[in-house]
Amino acid sequence: MTATRDRDERGRARNARPRDAAGRPLRRGAAGVERVPEDLVLAPDEAVAEAQRLLDEGLPFQAHEVLEGTWKDCTDDGRELWRALAQLAVGLTHAQRGNARGAVALLRRGAEGIRVWRVLGRPAPAGLDLDGVTAHADTLADDIEAGRDAGPDRLRPRLRGGAVRHPGDRRP
Repeated sequence: MTATRDRDERGRARNARPRDAAGRPLRRGAAGVERVPEDLVLAPDEAVAEAQRLLDEGLPFQAHEVLEGTWKDCTDDGRELWRALAQLAVGLTHAQRGNARGAVALLRRGAEGIRVWRVLGRPAPAGLDLDGVTAHADTLADDIEAGRDAGPDRLRPRLRGGAVRHPGDRRP
């Protein structure tokens, strides 16, 4: 017997199951964390503020969903930057879940996407501290790869200037 899939009014597949703080699906009827609406699209400044709030609360999966909404809605050259930021949040999610290999891969992929944006010489939108975010992702990926502790505080990078330094952060 096959269970029916959750679908929206247009017939697109949706997953209405509750999720834990790390974004893993829970059984139906279980208590989970508040979900980010699947159709949420925020302006860049609002998206960064909301993603930061979620990161600060230890919810990188939900931050990813916010950044993904902006990425998928973006029609200009910024699309790849928002994609890279969403990938970085997925890397943080993998680290939170204890998946070192996935964390390193996505942190590096996100950082590389941000570096490509920086090479193009475009200004950072929404007050993003792209150099700081990239440095944080690189350091965290290096530490995870080396088997060093990536405690919960290290999974809360600052997206805008005025970054808070975490233990193990080798940024100048």
